[in-house]
Amino acid sequence: MNPLTEFYNTLQHAFRNLLPIVAVVAFFQAAVMRQVPDDLLAMAFGLLVVVFGVALFLQGLELGIFPIGKNLSNEFAKRGSLPLLMSFGFALGFAAVVAEPALIAVATQAETISGGRIDGLTLRILVALSVGVVVALGVVRTILGHSLHGYMIVGYLLVVFVTFFAPEEIVGLAYDSGGVTTNIVTVPLVASLGIGLAMSIRGRNPLTHGFGLVALAVMVPMISVQLYGVAVYRFGDGAPVESVVAAANAAPAAQSGAAGVGRLLLDMLTDLLGMFRDVLPIISVVLFFQYVVIRKPLAHLHKVAGGFVLVIVGLYAFVVGLKLGLFPIGRSMAEQLIALPNVFWVYLFAFSIGFATTMAEPALIAIGQKAEEAGKGKLDGNRIRLLVAIGVAIGITVGVHRIIAGGSIHYYIMAGYAVVILLTWVAPRYIVPLAFDLGGVTTSEVTVPLVTALGIGLATSIPGRNVLVDGFGLIAFASIFPIITVMLYAIVVERALRSEGAST
Repeated sequence: MNPLTEFYNTLQHAFRNLLPIVAVVAFFQAAVMRQVPDDLLAMAFGLLVVVFGVALFLQGLELGIFPIGKNLSNEFAKRGSLPLLMSFGFALGFAAVVAEPALIAVATQAETISGGRIDGLTLRILVALSVGVVVALGVVRTILGHSLHGYMIVGYLLVVFVTFFAPEEIVGLAYDSGGVTTNIVTVPLVASLGIGLAMSIRGRNPLTHGFGLVALAVMVPMISVQLYGVAVYRFGDGAPVESVVAAANAAPAAQSGAAGVGRLLLDMLTDLLGMFRDVLPIISVVLFFQYVVIRKPLAHLHKVAGGFVLVIVGLYAFVVGLKLGLFPIGRSMAEQLIALPNVFWVYLFAFSIGFATTMAEPALIAIGQKAEEAGKGKLDGNRIRLLVAIGVAIGITVGVHRIIAGGSIHYYIMAGYAVVILLTWVAPRYIVPLAFDLGGVTTSEVTVPLVTALGIGLATSIPGRNVLVDGFGLIAFASIFPIITVMLYAIVVERALRSEGAST
């Protein structure tokens, strides 16, 4: 296919992902708030920049990164070297997550709100290291044929234990960081690695052993980020959270009037170089394994190099679009909704945005199709998408209720994962890896910034709420509830089949 035609199709794909958000926001603005938001043109332009950036980014992945990743996976699977596979899994997981746009968005917001006390780059490297270790261990699990049940039950018991002791300022952010690690970059690479390994090893089931890497990649960062929070807030020093947030909010206003065209161009160049730094780990990993380990030259080098350039420019455009479009829309909607006399509209917006965006999530569609193929008649891809979308909608609604009611996120999260652990114990074994993977792919690179901004906007607009403590956590709820809905569905179906078998 012609590269321009491919880019046009990718652009349409990115625009379709944005349409549910536009439709929900437009409906609420016209039918509920009945007013036009301030800076509408800037927000609309920002949304278009996001779409264009995502399209460039995806096109770059298809041209430069995915083909090499698949080729390397096949080469290592043929060689059958466990240390080599583990090294590649670690490098692949780390490199993909460091450049994850949704994680960049969350880390940027966390650094801004904490006034630099939480360092965005440190947060991203910590999460990326966690995912790298997890993917390496997940490769071993697939090769040895271990069931995911034990891993997830022990892991989430540890997650809940750490949550009990973690400072409240970090809990929501930690769970959000886990929820956004598996998205536009990570899911295709990690999922294809696990499924490809399961299919190439005799005696392994792609459904039971191929899925699960994404689930593990979500879980471990929740632990590591909470431990990072303990180090920062229990043993670190710095200004209290309230004063730090105030300083962070005041800083941009103080500088904006003095910034000229030269300063703007310098900032743009700095941001672009920052994007190159973000993508550099992926480039380094690919080149190292290609030339040093398998010792083969890259095919179509010019095409690969062009793909890497598109990835960098696309990431830059994505971040610019976030600042102009999605973040302001999320904050504006939160302020307008909370000002309405009936809180029902806030809940309805949360449910609608969760359901609509999840149904259009491309990673979810891809995982649903692979699950249907691997399940051989046990699973229906469209039904899975519906269950996951309902779970996300319920999760975001519960998360919004927590912000409005002012409850501690500790108890909500621990209760949610207690239910998950119980269901993991009783659910059919074939559904557990898929259910946890689905919990990790529920929110897109477009949804995450909007939902994050919505939570921060609500926490800012409601008196008595702490932005850092209460503003994060919506993504965490969006990850928990799809796991519950999918496993409940599998339990009901399994029992219905048993009843039919017993009656005949």
